[in-house]
Amino acid sequence: MNLKIAHLGPPGTYAEQAAFFYLNWLNHHQGISDKRSFELCPYPTIAQSLQAVAEKQSQLAVVPVENSIEGSVNMTLDSLWQLERLKIQLALVIPIQHTLISYATSLDMIKSVYSHPQALSQCQGWLSQLLPNVNLIASNSTTEALQELEQDVTIAAIASSRAAELYNLPILASGINDYPENCTRFWVVSTEENQMVDCSHTSLAFSVAANIPGALVKVLQVFAHSGINLSRIESRPTKRSLGEYLFYLDIEADVNSQIMKSALGELQNYTEVLKIFGSYSVL
Repeated sequence: MNLKIAHLGPPGTYAEQAAFFYLNWLNHHQGISDKRSFELCPYPTIAQSLQAVAEKQSQLAVVPVENSIEGSVNMTLDSLWQLERLKIQLALVIPIQHTLISYATSLDMIKSVYSHPQALSQCQGWLSQLLPNVNLIASNSTTEALQELEQDVTIAAIASSRAAELYNLPILASGINDYPENCTRFWVVSTEENQMVDCSHTSLAFSVAANIPGALVKVLQVFAHSGINLSRIESRPTKRSLGEYLFYLDIEADVNSQIMKSALGELQNYTEVLKIFGSYSVL
């Protein structure tokens, strides 16, 4: 039976690129030689790719969680909180280099640029300088708008050079992201507990019982007093009421270590709902 891996599609997205990276790593480190046993399954949105795992339509999903320029991918964070039983298996850091793809022969011809909101933001400076008057139009993924290009030479899309090659489309400009060290962290997610040992990070989220002074500080002090470092903390609306938030933490410790078990036990005293998304290593 094929191992189905869900990702944001259509084919040619950076999420698909991350899925290939994961398969290569799996093949190299776990001795899996029959690559035909894998099936990449593109979905229109990040939420749908995670939903496919939650509903057992796919065994794994590879989803973006954080970009070095634009920060966290909210749809991934929200979906992990809303869906049950999803567990992070691995984190992948993938370099991102955007290209401007179009049948136009010069930048002066372009009136509209399509791409995923994250990609548009990552190229904001370049677009403001060289295409200050174009319409920026958000799409579900970096490759979704590519099929429209042939019909209109005034349209361009921001996507990867691999996407341009895959769909046999001309590249008008390369390396247009504002920062050359642009990279995105992806999570490999399933419904199974991670079997890897000596994981370097744990991700979790929690809500607090009441919006009162010190509610968040008490949680953070648990980790501070235990000598556990936090590599990321972020708030997201609970979507229940204005001013209510969930808090997402990335922690530099394995959930199975004694120090983390002790910290999580104490954390129960200060949280309303606590979800452990799993421990994992970062490639």
